[in-house]
Amino acid sequence: MAVKFLASADSAVIVEFGDRADRVVSDQVLALGDRVRALGIAGVVEVVPTFRSLMVHYDPLRTSARDLIAAIEKALTSKSVVDRKRRLWRVPICYEQDFAPDLESIARATKLATTEVIKLHAGTRYHVYMIGFVPGFPYMGDLADALVLPRRVDPRIHVPPGSVSIATNQTAIYPLDSPGGWHLIGTTPIRLFDVQSNPPALFAPGDAVEFEPIDAPAFARIRAATERRDYRVESRELAA
Repeated sequence: MAVKFLASADSAVIVEFGDRADRVVSDQVLALGDRVRALGIAGVVEVVPTFRSLMVHYDPLRTSARDLIAAIEKALTSKSVVDRKRRLWRVPICYEQDFAPDLESIARATKLATTEVIKLHAGTRYHVYMIGFVPGFPYMGDLADALVLPRRVDPRIHVPPGSVSIATNQTAIYPLDSPGGWHLIGTTPIRLFDVQSNPPALFAPGDAVEFEPIDAPAFARIRAATERRDYRVESRELAA
């Protein structure tokens, strides 16, 4: 497996897997992250997967970049298989007009009926490639080819929490109020990031996500239950 090692400041090493972002590369990144965690390499503080690389943060008082790279190289050639804990999440989403401000413009741009846009978006099982941008923001793929669009030319200053969006071949959910340039295709009433939860982010890289369409009354019920902390998102463990 050909990889490239890059230094990041004085306390992290980046392991880069080529120049593309796809499921094969993602599986390689996540598998290495699992091995590094399982090996308990001295000085490793945290591993952070991205689309095509793994950043390994380390304590420079306990190890060096050279020693860490040598340990990672051994992990890359290891024959051991680490059981990866992955979950499939069923996420409720409302595609009604008040919850999907860009649905009609998406339909026009893709030359599809809004019902077909919804069918395509809700009919795909998505892979969580990475978490980033803001805490808990999941970059998920891969979107149906017919829905692939560039980002908006006029990004919003404020995107409400729970907004479900699409851009390029990805879909994502905004956990917090933040700026954003993706097309808003719907809204979920669940909370994706909660500092009182452990872990705070609901999804993890490698998880899978499916969307379940709901109507406005169901949205209101789930949102109220979420605020009371009485609602649990449906999920189950997936085989590695």
